[in-house]
Amino acid sequence: MTRSMKCALMLSCGLLAAAAHAAPICYAKPKGVQPPSLDKSNLTNHGGGVIACPHVVLIFWGPTFATGGADNTYATTLQAFRNQLGSTCEWKTINQYGITFPCNLAGGTPDWFDTTLPPTNVTDSTVQSKVTTYLSTHTFDNSAIYTVVIPSTSYSSSGGSTSCGGPSLAYCAYHGAYSTSGHTAKYTIIPWPGCSGCRVAGWSNVQNAEHFLVHETREAATDPVNAWWDGTTGQEADDKCAWTPSPFIGTGGYSYQDEWSNLLGRCISC
Repeated sequence: MTRSMKCALMLSCGLLAAAAHAAPICYAKPKGVQPPSLDKSNLTNHGGGVIACPHVVLIFWGPTFATGGADNTYATTLQAFRNQLGSTCEWKTINQYGITFPCNLAGGTPDWFDTTLPPTNVTDSTVQSKVTTYLSTHTFDNSAIYTVVIPSTSYSSSGGSTSCGGPSLAYCAYHGAYSTSGHTAKYTIIPWPGCSGCRVAGWSNVQNAEHFLVHETREAATDPVNAWWDGTTGQEADDKCAWTPSPFIGTGGYSYQDEWSNLLGRCISC
């Protein structure tokens, strides 16, 4: 199956709007949109390569994330979650796909607290532009996953689909890749998880954001561009275990979800 065929079949990936970009956008679907995977077939490596030890560069876009802002604790908690993730058993689950364990996910170029106000509708091209702006003052890192975090006053859109806060909820977060200055930049966006379709009952906003950060980071590492995915369903490793079993509180008191294990042929937490 080709990468374009994957996108035609996939429950979580769709083609980028810009035809010049060959890599798909891969979405984390809301509850009730992506049914539990009943297919027990394993992931296969389609030759695209993995990011063995990724560096997660967090780009907090909006004045509320800055020191003293209403969402500063949200931002610093996501940083703390990122900092410890690569040494957890929840990260070790993807060691079987060629990912290094342990791995220092905070080992890349510095995070960015951008205090400009994002637009209400943050399109995919806008996300890419924000990453490109970051790269204008920082060295490109081929192992980086540039992760844009937006506040509750904005929502993400991709084509006619939106995240929480938008008019057409179809996803909670996503990862993708695009070409810039001769490089392939891997990126994710973590919108504010404030709607029922992207929340676990009883969890705080930042706990729900942690859930999507681990989902998108593990998938961007194992399938940055055409690597590990299920050739039957098109699902990536976290997609196969999305929402079922339920996301859980794990290492460090942070939130995670199960991961598909090729070795065991089932979803595992650690």
